[in-house]
Amino acid sequence: MQEFEPRIVAFLCNWCTYTGADLAGTSRLQYPPNIRIVRLMCTGAVDTIYVLKALIEGADGVLIGGCHPGDCHYQTGNYKARRRITILKKILNRFGYDEDRIWLRWISASEGKLFADTTAQMVEELKDKGPNPIKQLWMV
Repeated sequence: MQEFEPRIVAFLCNWCTYTGADLAGTSRLQYPPNIRIVRLMCTGAVDTIYVLKALIEGADGVLIGGCHPGDCHYQTGNYKARRRITILKKILNRFGYDEDRIWLRWISASEGKLFADTTAQMVEELKDKGPNPIKQLWMV
């Protein structure tokens, strides 16, 4: 039997986390290939519908990465994202869904190693959790 490999969709801020991911690549830092990146101008543009759609379509986890609080290129985008994701996690928790499949992390453009470490940690934790239960409900 083949070992479970989680699929992760990452919504990354163009100005910080996406650039940090690029730095990880150009620095030749190793991180798992399980991640599919969607570049957005700001994490404030991440609608909760995007996160839910990724989970329903089969992602085992979602990573939202943005600028550190107070450093947002658009001033308040990361605060908006934090509020939205906090509310989404509370709603999902009420339905019995594991909110730890959704990660919100602040990774700046100069933190390529942190990006690589974060993705590696997320893959390992999702391997322990197993496949996304929503995927199995929708595939029936």
